[in-house]
Amino acid sequence: MDTTLSFYMDGLYGYAMVLTRNATVAADLVQETYVRAMEPMGRLREDSDTKAWLYSILRSIRRNQVRQQRTRPGLLELDADENAADLVIETAKDPHALCVSKVEVEQVREAIMQLPLEFREIIVLREYGELSYQEIATLLDCSPGMVMSRMATARSKLRTLLPTSDWRRN
Repeated sequence: MDTTLSFYMDGLYGYAMVLTRNATVAADLVQETYVRAMEPMGRLREDSDTKAWLYSILRSIRRNQVRQQRTRPGLLELDADENAADLVIETAKDPHALCVSKVEVEQVREAIMQLPLEFREIIVLREYGELSYQEIATLLDCSPGMVMSRMATARSKLRTLLPTSDWRRN
């Protein structure tokens, strides 16, 4: 796998988890994104925004999957694992701090997953994917102002879901 592409894998997987809520489907979605990106990758200009391009490919693939699912009979997924997303990597060394931190990470993850998709997607793209407001606006085909508005609403909703948290008070 191209090292340029592999650099974005964790962020893409986190975004795929937000879109799918299923670890297996998310992993397949990231893999499909990489397969589709491999050939055109060599033709990108040096000043191209590779990260935004990859997120756009992933989102497009997922949108097509959802459209296809709506037009065919429903299938029961027996292996669905909605709790497999680990959106934050822990670096604490103190066992007590590590335990407290893991609990906080899980609370934030659960709170994010409770948000409606339009807010969940914005939070993950900005905070975990580290995309700019303009990149997110382009990806979601909306204005940067709409992105900022949704981000403010998403953060406000998270504050109510996490009343004792210091999570993103800005």
